[in-house]
Amino acid sequence: MTLALLCSGQGAQHPGMFELTAGHPAAQGVFASATPLLGRDPRDLVRAGGPILHENRTGQILCCIAALSAWSVVAEAAPARMIVAGYSIGDLAAWGCAGRFSVDTVLELAAARAEAMDAASGPGHGLAGLRGLPQARAAALAQAHGCHVAILNAPDSVVVGGATPALEALCRDATAAGAQRAVLLPVHTPSHTPLLARAAERFRAQLARTPLETPPRPAPRLLSGLDGAAVFDVAAGLDKLSRQIASTIDWAACLEGVAEFGATDVVELGPGHALATMASAAMPGVRVHALEDFRSAAGVAAWIAKD
Repeated sequence: MTLALLCSGQGAQHPGMFELTAGHPAAQGVFASATPLLGRDPRDLVRAGGPILHENRTGQILCCIAALSAWSVVAEAAPARMIVAGYSIGDLAAWGCAGRFSVDTVLELAAARAEAMDAASGPGHGLAGLRGLPQARAAALAQAHGCHVAILNAPDSVVVGGATPALEALCRDATAAGAQRAVLLPVHTPSHTPLLARAAERFRAQLARTPLETPPRPAPRLLSGLDGAAVFDVAAGLDKLSRQIASTIDWAACLEGVAEFGATDVVELGPGHALATMASAAMPGVRVHALEDFRSAAGVAAWIAKD
C-alpha cells in the first residue's frame, strides 16, 4: 500500500468535526496544545457551533487540529510508504504530519498566519468558487472584476479572491456565462492573492524564527501545497509555505504529484470531504475516503489494513 494523506483547508468546519478523534488517546496532546490558543477546549468550541467556527484565526487553528488529531489515528496503522499534501492552511498541517514541525509549532504558526492575513486584508474580502468554466475563461472574468485566481483545483474548477462586492458580481457573470457553480465560500480572507503580500512577508519572518524537527522514520513524503513538488530542500519548502499565502495554489498539480508517487489509497484528514471528492475525480481507480466516512478509529485502521 502507498497511502496519501490530504490535509483540508478552511470552509468545512462543523460541530461534529472531532467526533472520531475527540476521545482517541493519541490525539489528546493535540487538543491540549490548542486549548490555550483558542481560550477553550476545541472540542467544546466546535460542539457549540456558530459563526466562530469560520472566523479566520479560529478556522485555521481548527483545521490544523483536525489534521493533526486525525494523523494520530492514522499513524497507528499507517504503512511505510506515505505521502502528504495540504490545501491552503492544510499545507502547514502537512508539515506537522511529515514530522517537520511539532504539534505546538503547527498550531502557533496557524494562529500567527491567520493574524498576519487578517492584518493585511481587513474586512470586506473573501473567496468564491467557480466550476464549469475553463480556467482561462474564469481567470478573464476574475480580472475583469478586479479579482485574482487563488486556487486551481481542476481544468474547470477554480477559486478566486477579492473584495466581496466584486466577487458577488463575478459570480453572477460566471453563472450567466455557463458556470455550473459560482458561489461565495465561507472564508472571509482573499487567501492566495497578491492582496496578502504583506502577510506572506510577515509569515516568512515568523518561519525564519521557528524551530524545525527531524522527521521520524518512516515519515510521509511532503509535497508543497503551492505547486505539488516534493520538499527535499527545507529552505525552499519554507519559502513556498510563506509565498502560498499571496500566490496562486495549483492543487491540481498536488494531486498529480500524489498520483506520480504511486498512491493506491487516499484519505482526507478533514474537516469535510472536498479534497476526497477532487482526488476521486483526478485519480480513478484509487481507493479514496475522507476520515469522516468512518465511525471509529478502529474502522480507519481496518480500512488501511485491507490492502
